[in-house]
Amino acid sequence: MKAVAIVDGEHYAPVVRDALAALPYEWVGAILVGGTEKLRDDADWGTPLRDDFGDAEVVVDLSDEPVLGPAARMRWAAKALAAGLPYVGADFRFEPPRFEPFELPSIGVVGTGKRVGKTAVTTHLARLLARDRDVVVVAMGRGGPAEPEVVERPPSLQDLVALARSGRHAASDHLETAALAGVPTIGCRRAGGGLAGSVFVSNVLEGARVAAARGPDVVVFDGSGAAIPPVAVDRRILVTARGHDLDAYLNPYRRHISDLVLAVGHDAEGALRCDLRLRPMEELTGRVAVFTAGPAAVDHLEADVVHVSRNLADRPALRDELAGIDADTYLVEIKAAAIDVVAEHALAAGARVVFAADELIGDGVDESLLALAPEGAPA
Repeated sequence: MKAVAIVDGEHYAPVVRDALAALPYEWVGAILVGGTEKLRDDADWGTPLRDDFGDAEVVVDLSDEPVLGPAARMRWAAKALAAGLPYVGADFRFEPPRFEPFELPSIGVVGTGKRVGKTAVTTHLARLLARDRDVVVVAMGRGGPAEPEVVERPPSLQDLVALARSGRHAASDHLETAALAGVPTIGCRRAGGGLAGSVFVSNVLEGARVAAARGPDVVVFDGSGAAIPPVAVDRRILVTARGHDLDAYLNPYRRHISDLVLAVGHDAEGALRCDLRLRPMEELTGRVAVFTAGPAAVDHLEADVVHVSRNLADRPALRDELAGIDADTYLVEIKAAAIDVVAEHALAAGARVVFAADELIGDGVDESLLALAPEGAPA
């Protein structure tokens, strides 16, 4: 296998040369990443120095502290994975995520973790594209269905409550997107997530085939947490939020493979800032209790807001709150315990339940999203 070596000047060159000779690779060169302590002008590494991966099939790291610490190694790993190459060290090996070809125009939306606003971006993007295109969303989640599930129309509150009562996760991302974007959505599931976003098991590829059979103008693939749909999309959007380091671990890999980075609620180098605010899907009446799982703004709501909870993902805290709330309308994001806990409580109390969308706001956000529409997707 053709390989390129990562070497440093803290190793004595003859030691590295002998190591390269002992390893079972065909060397196409070495990349010198720093270090001067043992670096002589006549250093002979046994293979030419180069500044790129060339035609290597694997990147082999023969460096070490202090030249490449853990963070720096992750950055090199990210570069290798983005080039489609495994990154191998003395006691580690990173494999590049595998993306299966997809025949239709497509956009992927991925995140640096959970609760960063990724599904809000997917929903907003789908609404934008659906103004003049036929759009289908394929969403994967940790609570998704065993077989790809096509949701043709926006599910009602009654639909979601019925799902929750049957034992289903009624606030799965595909149900939220279908309810709020108004486009056909295909729900899928996944289990496990690697540092670079691969998953152990998913039915996303089956969902992709279902989407392709419909022949839409564009398909939007929605990731799950930091996991990436295993599909080779035309464009990809990376969503991050305050507290998520874009340079940590293998997030640089996610940046390398993305065409646009959106930073929700904060400024980040190389990213376009956007903010979230709740948009009620129906008119708010009477005393209003608001339930969210994230940082979406609520101050703009023209209503008599008597309570704001951000505990949708904390069921014990949520139940404690609900016991002391007296409201006529419950404004709820479709996330976490929104249906089986909050909606059920509201219905038992004879109150209205109104769904809330997370609206993206920010200079140039819509224009940047629409600019990603791949060639072949009608405008």
